[in-house]
This record gives sequence, C-alpha cells and structure tokens, in this order.
Amino acid sequence: MSEFKRVAKFEKVSFDEYKKAFDDMDLEEIKGIYDSIKLPKRATKGSAGYDFYSPIDITLKPGETVKIPTGIRCKMEDNYVLKLYPRSGLGFKYRLQLNNTVGIIDSDYYNSDNEGHIFAKITNDSNEGKVVEIKASTGFMQGIFVEYGITFDDDADGVRNGGFGSTTK
Repeated sequence: MSEFKRVAKFEKVSFDEYKKAFDDMDLEEIKGIYDSIKLPKRATKGSAGYDFYSPIDITLKPGETVKIPTGIRCKMEDNYVLKLYPRSGLGFKYRLQLNNTVGIIDSDYYNSDNEGHIFAKITNDSNEGKVVEIKASTGFMQGIFVEYGITFDDDADGVRNGGFGSTTK
C-alpha cells in the first residue's frame, strides 16, 4: 500500500468558542459535552472518509432538522478542501441529508473569527416514517479531503472572515 500524503489536522475549537453555540444550557453541561468531543477518524486504513461524531444525542422524526456544533476545526494545506457528506448507512437507511447537500470547508476557514468551527445541519428526509436516533460519540457524517486547482487567469485576493456566504459579501 502506498504512503498517503498528509494534508490536514483536526483540532477542537476553544471552549469559549464552542459555548457560543448553546443558548439556554448550563456551562457545566456544555463543558461536559465539550470534553467528550472526539476528533474525526478513519475507521479503516482503506477508508477515504473521516467520521465526524455527534457531540450530543439526537432524535429526528421525519422532516425534522437539527444544527450540530461539532466542536471541530481543520487546518489543511492550501489547494485542499474538506468535503462533508452524511455517513453512507444513515443516508441509505433514513435519507439523512446535509441541508447544503455537500459541506465545503475551505482551507482559509480555519482562520475565521469563529476559529473555523464546523457546523452540520442535518434533516431526516425519510419518506418511510423512520425516526433517526444518533447517540453522542456516534459517527453521523464523513469528510473527505480533495485537492483542487484554479484557472490560469484566477486573480482572487479576498480574505475570509466567517462561514456561510462570507466569501461573497
């Protein structure tokens, strides 16, 4: 088996950043969730995707949506992007969907004001009446690193400072 190019490192966001994702929750409870966050990992040496683990228990009835603060950020080399997808089994069994279809985490997101905190918004799109239950510390989405190129006449020089839609403001 060939040696893979290592292009990124997952980290937790700071506790001060993470607690901003919770409105009406006790700080000790948030700290307990924060302390139990697991960094994404590949399940096998042949896996392309890094499993992201839910920091909390989630129950979604058909049509319900939840926003998940993963507590994760990713430092990666330039010319790479982290693409996020639902874990295959959850998509197949429950039609679990990421609300933006595929999450795109650019390399410069790491330096944003929110520390590059990766959120996931998922919906149970079941048309069979199935309830999705995801226990804390269970994988719910997967991330794959992809190298990309740019056009010969590219002249982008903007600087990111945020998440959704921040590069077009």
